[in-house]
Amino acid sequence: MSLSESLQSVPSPAAGTHDATSQAALTARRKAFRALHERGCFVIPNPWDVGSARYLQHLGFPALATTSAGFAFSQGLPDSGDDDVSARDRNLAYIADITAAVDLPVSADFMSGYGQKPEDVAESVRRCVATGVAGLSIEDSTGDPSSPLYDLPVAVERVRAARRAIDQSGEDVLLTARAECYHVGHPDPFRESVRRLQAYVAAGADVLFAPGPQTPAEIEALVAAVAPRPLNLLVVRDIGLRVDEIAALGVRRISVGGALALAAWTGFMRAAQTLKSEGSFAGLANLVPYPEINSLFAQER
Repeated sequence: MSLSESLQSVPSPAAGTHDATSQAALTARRKAFRALHERGCFVIPNPWDVGSARYLQHLGFPALATTSAGFAFSQGLPDSGDDDVSARDRNLAYIADITAAVDLPVSADFMSGYGQKPEDVAESVRRCVATGVAGLSIEDSTGDPSSPLYDLPVAVERVRAARRAIDQSGEDVLLTARAECYHVGHPDPFRESVRRLQAYVAAGADVLFAPGPQTPAEIEALVAAVAPRPLNLLVVRDIGLRVDEIAALGVRRISVGGALALAAWTGFMRAAQTLKSEGSFAGLANLVPYPEINSLFAQER
């Protein structure tokens, strides 16, 4: 029996429940998720709603990760990085929906932890763990254009707070620490990413993530800088490398962020624009047949 098949035989728990069956399911998912990071390389795609999550499970991916951008767009909201309570609660509800909808390990894109102070990050992380996730990520971006990254000592304390919150929960949830240097336009993003990721290793991060590098040389150098901890690579466009070629560079995990959601939006927007501007239904050519999708969800139900 494959890893995916064995996980699918475990009942899905409702988010936040802790009866014997659901706890067994969560434990199995978390154990499987940790094992995925111990050798080889895997793709962890990012669904933006329950339907896309169930389809990705149907395809046989071994784990899923949420996407703040994909979810925000589905709600008619910008991916703004808001860290207020309403934004946190909205994201927690989405994360809980995804974990309850599939039988796979789910890692949460948890922005900057929804709190500036370490104790606020810890409280948010405790709530995220309660949704049933197998992993979660914390970024070091502030959302302030004038000072886009937390000073390193503060960023390290925030990672430590997340680590303590997970440890105190007693749950085997993987902590991913993200250095956002490339995303915020740091003048020396590679060097600063290495400095930060190595500090996050010391602070207790299980997985390291610096979204931005796309060349084999930089990717391989980042892998070496955090070894033996696993590196997550974000690929949101065709960078000329296949999964097996990225794996050969030493990357353990590949995510696609909001790219699949953007692919869906691209098809929708082009078809709608063609209908409005040209009065043409050409954008509706070559659609996936209705019965194919309908029967998939009928079987899932």
